[in-house]
Amino acid sequence: MHIVLIGYRGAGKSAVGKRLADKLRLPFYDTDELVERETGISIRDMVAEKGWAYFRKRESEIVRKLVLLQRGVVATGGGAVMDDGNCDILKRHGLLIWLRADVMTMVERIRDDAASKERRPSLLHDDIVRETEDILKHRIPVYRGIADFSLDTTGKNIDETVNAVCEFLNVTDAFVKKESTCQEIP
Repeated sequence: MHIVLIGYRGAGKSAVGKRLADKLRLPFYDTDELVERETGISIRDMVAEKGWAYFRKRESEIVRKLVLLQRGVVATGGGAVMDDGNCDILKRHGLLIWLRADVMTMVERIRDDAASKERRPSLLHDDIVRETEDILKHRIPVYRGIADFSLDTTGKNIDETVNAVCEFLNVTDAFVKKESTCQEIP
């Protein structure tokens, strides 16, 4: 069973996922990186040249292939769970942890991430705060509905977040016992 990190852009999925995988001695899979590797084009260029629908199709192909890979830590794209097929696959083959943060924290992380600016598509509006709030109105119910556990990363650095996840996994034996509703990780 994979540990699958879901959540909006800037919540910390990739950074936390890499460190968590290292700590647990598991492989790390980033769906965005896998899409780029398989297509040979950055997501930013892919969306600009071929559109969001093309990217989402490639993303779904990657999600379907993940189940064939060795158990690991998976960081999904922020919108990956908006596809019902992706949700079904991820739920069947993973323990889903929703990393979240307040809007301003995510916006600051997005603005500060130089690699994200090069690889990720531009946000649609000049007002990144408003756009983030608008997108989250649609995504939060999905994140909450699919997640097994939730962790607020606001005010936490990567190591604090990784330690909270590891402690939680050890205490609850979450690999074995999946609860049916989203529980908050303290």
